[in-house]
Amino acid sequence: MVVQDFAQSALVPFAPFFAHWQESAAGAWLPRLRALTQERLQAPRHGDWSQWMALLARLPDIQPHERCFDQPCVGVMSAQPLDAAAHGELRDALMGLHPWRKGPFCLHGVTIDAEWRSDWKWARAAGALGDLRDALVLDLGCGNGYYGYRALGAGARLVLGIDPGLRFVAQFLAVNHFLRSDRLAVLPLADEDLYDQTAGVDLLLSMGVLYHRRDPLRHLNILRRLLRPGGRLLLETLVLDAPGDALLEPSGRYAQMRNVYAIPSVTRLNAWLRETGFCHIELVDLTPTTSAEQRSTEWMRFQSLADFLDPKEPSRTCEGHPAPVRAMLLAEA
Repeated sequence: MVVQDFAQSALVPFAPFFAHWQESAAGAWLPRLRALTQERLQAPRHGDWSQWMALLARLPDIQPHERCFDQPCVGVMSAQPLDAAAHGELRDALMGLHPWRKGPFCLHGVTIDAEWRSDWKWARAAGALGDLRDALVLDLGCGNGYYGYRALGAGARLVLGIDPGLRFVAQFLAVNHFLRSDRLAVLPLADEDLYDQTAGVDLLLSMGVLYHRRDPLRHLNILRRLLRPGGRLLLETLVLDAPGDALLEPSGRYAQMRNVYAIPSVTRLNAWLRETGFCHIELVDLTPTTSAEQRSTEWMRFQSLADFLDPKEPSRTCEGHPAPVRAMLLAEA
């Protein structure tokens, strides 16, 4: 993808990916993908967008020698290591896209140690997903595309990542400037943008999205409609680690997050999935989130999980709710 030509057209960096997508089982989505991407990037709603694009245009052109999508640190190395000055310039440029929420990435000797150890989450999912050979994947709420690269590393043919956060799109463009994959794109879209599209993908990833939706069943309905019959959903979300049909609907914030609307028990979550047309539901993992997995780093210098828990009772959030526990479920459309 040619970041330097971005000013000429908002779609230039995504053109090779779009060409592949047009030939896929979900090729009918392409007009919507193109139109919304162009609309949102030619008139971006984030005031730093032009600054980020200027930063990307100055990134060095380094030929990749070895790329790695199947290891915890997604990355690339050149045939010769960068000298100290070039390494420092690259690090400073990537730091200009702070904060980095998902990672890690290893780009020509610069390690982006993001807030989340996303490799831990992927490791929990990988055993259940198995070989993704030739799969068409949609990663919804994808952030900067980390999981998309890992899906490619597991054999996926194409991965479409969507996330309305423009900083994440800019981070993807920076990372992919070096990784140079035409099989993955991160576009500034949300699930509602695809609600009326035809079914077509083999695997849908919804990781850390459901509890941000005012209507979680609508979200699940959209996901089911986008999957081909027999396609799989990997759903990862906050849950209440409690028996029965429990549901937490925070009246204010949850762990300092403003937009957490509903946290179900695993039993309630299973019921939601069945109600929206999913079957063969399997609980893949149930893991409390710790400050080893989500934490502040030099690449994400703001507050993180440790600041959002009750210092006297870390099993509760600072608002008094149960501390974060995340479930991962695999279901079939």
